[in-house]
Amino acid sequence: MKKKKIYQGKILGLSVYDGIIEGRKVKREMIEHRGASAMLAFDENKKVILVKQHRFPHGFVLEIPAGTMEKGEEPIKCAFREFQEETGYKAKKMTHLISFYPSIGYNSEIIHCYVASGLKKIADLKLDADEILSVEKIELDRVMKMIKTGKIQDAKTICAIMTYAVKKKLD
Repeated sequence: MKKKKIYQGKILGLSVYDGIIEGRKVKREMIEHRGASAMLAFDENKKVILVKQHRFPHGFVLEIPAGTMEKGEEPIKCAFREFQEETGYKAKKMTHLISFYPSIGYNSEIIHCYVASGLKKIADLKLDADEILSVEKIELDRVMKMIKTGKIQDAKTICAIMTYAVKKKLD
């Protein structure tokens, strides 16, 4: 496939690909993204650690902590770094939960979800200049009800919570 770069921003790019698939001429527009890591974690009271973050144009949303991988960064390293920056907690361990493509038809982004364990509060939040967020802790059952009623609509949060619940049920 022949690639033409249309735009390159801070965290994503846009390219147009022209080529032939199974003898047919195709053109694909693709958002290109380095990928991200997201972390599902429970505090000492077994509450899910979420962040309430401003996500333009949707306003404030509840989601699990997550962040974009730096160039060349391994997903697990990103998970440890972003979890500490966004929550102030240091995790002793990250266990892979699931990786998925949130918009597979036009976006190269892959999100690697982990379960963080061995938590210790070590610092205040270390946010980027344009990040607006706060930490919230909510019982898992309530989070699942919030997903069911549409109060939580973030794909990575839904995927992580539901995968965790299914794995727990199957164990």
